[in-house]
Amino acid sequence: MGKSFYSWSIGKDPAMRGTAVRCTTIPEELGRISYLLTDKTGTLTQNSMVLKRLHIGTVCYATDSFNDVSIQINTILKSSFYNPEGSGQNSTKFKRSEHTRIKDAVQALALCHNVTPVYERNIVTYQAASPDEVALVQWTQAVGLMLSRRDLNSMQLKAPNGRTLNYAILQIFPFTSETKRMGIIVKDLQTGEILFYLKGADVVMTAIVQYTDWLEEEVGNMARDGLRTLVVAKKVLTEEQYQDFENRYNAARMSTTDRVTRVAQVVESLEREMELLCVTGVEDKLQDNVRATLELLRNAGVKIWMLTGDKLETATCIAKSSRLVSRTQGLHVMKKVVTRTEAHLELNNYRRKQDCALVISGESLEVCLSCYQPEFMELATAAPAVVCCRCSPTQKAQVVQLIQKHTGKRTAAVGDGGNDVSMIQQADAGIGIEGREGKQASLAGDFSIPQFSHLARLLLVHGRKSYKRSASLAQFVIHRGLIISTMQAVFSSVFYLSSVALYQGFLMVGYATVYTMFPVFSLVLDQDVSPEIALRYPELYKELAKGRSLSFKTFFMWVLISIYQGGVIMYGALLLFEDEFIHIVAISFTSLILTELIMVALNIRTWHYLMVLAELFSLGLYGLSLVVLHDYFGKFHLNTIFILSTQ
Repeated sequence: MGKSFYSWSIGKDPAMRGTAVRCTTIPEELGRISYLLTDKTGTLTQNSMVLKRLHIGTVCYATDSFNDVSIQINTILKSSFYNPEGSGQNSTKFKRSEHTRIKDAVQALALCHNVTPVYERNIVTYQAASPDEVALVQWTQAVGLMLSRRDLNSMQLKAPNGRTLNYAILQIFPFTSETKRMGIIVKDLQTGEILFYLKGADVVMTAIVQYTDWLEEEVGNMARDGLRTLVVAKKVLTEEQYQDFENRYNAARMSTTDRVTRVAQVVESLEREMELLCVTGVEDKLQDNVRATLELLRNAGVKIWMLTGDKLETATCIAKSSRLVSRTQGLHVMKKVVTRTEAHLELNNYRRKQDCALVISGESLEVCLSCYQPEFMELATAAPAVVCCRCSPTQKAQVVQLIQKHTGKRTAAVGDGGNDVSMIQQADAGIGIEGREGKQASLAGDFSIPQFSHLARLLLVHGRKSYKRSASLAQFVIHRGLIISTMQAVFSSVFYLSSVALYQGFLMVGYATVYTMFPVFSLVLDQDVSPEIALRYPELYKELAKGRSLSFKTFFMWVLISIYQGGVIMYGALLLFEDEFIHIVAISFTSLILTELIMVALNIRTWHYLMVLAELFSLGLYGLSLVVLHDYFGKFHLNTIFILSTQ
């Protein structure tokens, strides 16, 4: 009942509107979190993408001054679609080449995607699984090349000059976390040309496109500015080349053995020596109050790990801008390690540094875990912050499992996408954010929050309250049961180990229910500090991880208190009221109820009006019972005990 109340309180908190509790059995786990593992995109950032930079090799377009760039590219596209050879008689060869590249790049972005336009009251909106793709299509619309219609087999673009361009969709190769790229083959119905477009992460596209001396440098520059990068490439296919590919592709898809491998091999045979068109840089802004939230959690003693699939430079930039790594902390970027010797060297280099966050790639992480798992986990868990980039969903879950295994501490994982589900389910407390990538993470988590900034209140306020209240409630339930057991033991020992119960019938049932339940249960309303104080002084959260509120020490203290109180009540009643032995039941039971009510009152730190009502109601109900149910406090079974005592 207490856990259900805590869960209800979390969902009804007006400061956290939209929060849902999907597992009501673990709210107190939120009060003992030592490690928080978080995704980046859509969790720390808004997952609301805006194209900020387009680099085509000869020139880079920065869309900070969006209107100027849009007008400039729109003019180029108009001239390109009217006159593919150039924009005028005076155009130089360089300018014609530049305009052609811009046209090809924008056209590739407008065609290579899984976006579908949706019209409502003549207003077009775009729907897609990835917000990156929506951002690119919105940008092509802004510069004049608009996606106007799409179905399973065709696509239609509207050029800046009003001309409609029709394309047939021949093949689509969806993006996967393994391939890290997405491709499409279309046929230009105006010219009959067959075009293969491919876009993806630079780590895979570098080996696919023709060599250029600017690709690696520009990708690094964009990543250092915190932009998500995509490399876009193109290949023109002849009719014969496409027919040959289609035959091999269909044969691979019809294969009954190793189908996935064979299909991948056929597609990879097409992904060779492609023409590099452009590199895009998309900005994903930080969510509201991310910096303040991370600062609070860090001061509360929670160590934060960021696990992301983005490249190292992007992850490092976001870690700095979000204050995941504080300004006073150093940053050790673990170089790419392949061998056991390199892993040993890098770990020793990091060991020499103090108060330094660790940045490591998924490949290097795999090597370190396979060769030096205990040593690596010892260093990583002691680090103030850890950033793991190029992380697969499997690795995310593995990291959570290793932290639990090597530290024994409570972990929480927060994410917003399907690739975070395994991490969320592995953690002690899984927290999903309902974002632009769907509800997979939200539905898989034990808790669902609308934005990352609610995490501080969820842990520092509700987690603290739930843990402290559960500890107090659990120990009071132990006390309530043990004190009456002690009284029964004393009673039986005094009367020659008689098996006759001290309290029978309604008294035993009433003691555990109507007489003591409401005051004891009212402890779920108790709080040692207000929510405002808990957020103002996050250091108060640190003590909870030590488990001092509910430990062997506190347990045995309550056991001793119960035995002491039970013994005093029973022996005192027998010694002081020996002459009125017939009223021993009423006397001892009244003392028991009053002791329980007083103990509850003494342990309350912040009174709530419902607590006062619970105490008065229980006391009044018991007084009424003495009058109405006087037979229960009288003779009933004491005649038997009296005979035994006289014998």
